[in-house]
Amino acid sequence: MAQHMTKKELKQDPFLSVYYDDIVEFAQQHYAKLIVAVVVIAAAVVAAVSWKSYQRRQELAANAQLGAALTTFHAYVGSASPDALGPGAQTFATAEAKYKAALKAFSGVAARYPRQKAGEIALYHAGVCEAFLDRRDAALKTLRQAASVPDPEIASLARFALADELARAGRLPEAKNIFLALANHPTRTVPSATAWLALADAERGTDPAAARQIYARVSKQMGSDPYLAEILKEKLAALPAQPGK
Repeated sequence: MAQHMTKKELKQDPFLSVYYDDIVEFAQQHYAKLIVAVVVIAAAVVAAVSWKSYQRRQELAANAQLGAALTTFHAYVGSASPDALGPGAQTFATAEAKYKAALKAFSGVAARYPRQKAGEIALYHAGVCEAFLDRRDAALKTLRQAASVPDPEIASLARFALADELARAGRLPEAKNIFLALANHPTRTVPSATAWLALADAERGTDPAAARQIYARVSKQMGSDPYLAEILKEKLAALPAQPGK
């Protein structure tokens, strides 16, 4: 086990003896500064630990409140027996009442925790609720904000919802540009096929030929998926017949 050296031993050490007096003099002259430095370092360590603990508490609180808001968002609308839904399950008489309650909850989470991932998810859902409530201007504003969050997966979802709302508002050029960008830069939350299908759906009312081409492209690339193949078949069948056929 290592032992502390006495002053005598320090002076007798062939290396330290050369510097011993200088070390003692330096320590005496700079004692106060050394103490301050030690205190500053200790304070920084304590602050870092405290900040990390604070962030963790914030994250847990944000996630809990987001979970409660999502429960409201997915709550049952209508009347149902307690046995069917489970004890304590949330229910709402109308979809409007549900989305109003969810919007309030999501807006609160987004405002309180803007730098937490839970706050970003809440901001996206707040925009979706506003869209469901036909508050178009508010929905477009909120979804644009959510489309700028740092997390690319959440931002993609918000951009997809924004494009959908723009298409519903008749602003097709803007919507199609966003869908095309999402198709060319897919994420896990908005795969390429999802964006292409949304773009084709936006085209079908004004340019059925373009929609048909997109459906054919998706079918060629991803038609091996039985579920997707069935969706494409239905969408193609719903398009107006091609001239001369």
